[in-house]
Amino acid sequence: MMNTKEILEYLPHRYPFLLVDRVTELEKGQSIKGYKNLSFNEEFFQGHFPNNPIMPGVLIIEAMAQLSGILGFVTVGRKPSDGVVQYLAGASKARWKRPVLPGDQLCMESELISGKRGIYKFDCRALVDGEVVCVAEILTAEREV
Repeated sequence: MMNTKEILEYLPHRYPFLLVDRVTELEKGQSIKGYKNLSFNEEFFQGHFPNNPIMPGVLIIEAMAQLSGILGFVTVGRKPSDGVVQYLAGASKARWKRPVLPGDQLCMESELISGKRGIYKFDCRALVDGEVVCVAEILTAEREV
């Protein structure tokens, strides 16, 4: 549904901090699904941890927030080129179920719970091979830049 070139229209993030490779499903005002392919060459694997590389949990939250930000933008019909960004404003009820490793495909799902005055709340989860690895409620805030 949305390739990297199109994702770059909705997210101001760039390498090495762009954590969404593809959007596979998108229903405006409702939900979004996408993924991040993780190779051993990801910079964070070099130091987290050298002999046992795992994706940092905070980056899993960030990846889900980036995907949610795309849904927020699409829902209101805006993009960063309009002079606005979606900031990660909060995360609650976060739980990690198992490590995410090099070679995994981090599949993410986000559902819009509410949106009011530029603040959006999402119910998110991340999966690897169909197994839930992380769940969280994510808040984003739309702000002018």
